[in-house]
Amino acid sequence: MFRGRFEYTIDSKGRLSIPAKLREVLATRYDERLVVTNFDNCLWAYPFAEWTKIEEKVASLPQFMEEVKALQRVFISAAVECPIDKAGRILIPPTLRLYAGLERDVIIVGMITKIEIWSKERWNSVFSKALAAVSSMGDKLSSLGL
Repeated sequence: MFRGRFEYTIDSKGRLSIPAKLREVLATRYDERLVVTNFDNCLWAYPFAEWTKIEEKVASLPQFMEEVKALQRVFISAAVECPIDKAGRILIPPTLRLYAGLERDVIIVGMITKIEIWSKERWNSVFSKALAAVSSMGDKLSSLGL
C-alpha cells in the first residue's frame, strides 16, 4: 500500500523522482510500470495492475451513458504508461504537467492503491480544506468503522 507525503522537484524535461518508499512498494507488490492520468486538478499514478482493474470496470459500464463517455474522454484518454527509469524517475508528458500545474515544486502523496502528484501550491490549498473537513467528520468516519 502507498502511504506518505513527499516534497520533490520536477526538472525542466518533466522527469520526476519517485520516492524510494513508493518504489519499494512497486517492486514488491507490482512491477516498475506506472500509468499516469489527470483527475481532480492533479495527476493520479497507478501501478499497471491496478490500472488494468480500472479499465476493466470502465469497459463493463454502459458505453452510451454520457457520464461514462465523459469519464473515458477525460480520465482514460489522458492515461500514459510511464515506466520508472534506472535513476528512479518517470517522465511526465507536457500535457499532463500542464493540466496539473507542475512547474517545479511537487508533492507526491501515497493514496493506498495509487499515487497522487500535485503542484505544491495546489496541494497546500487542497490539504488545508481537507484538514478542516476531517475535523467535522467524526461521526461519518465512525459509521464507516474507522
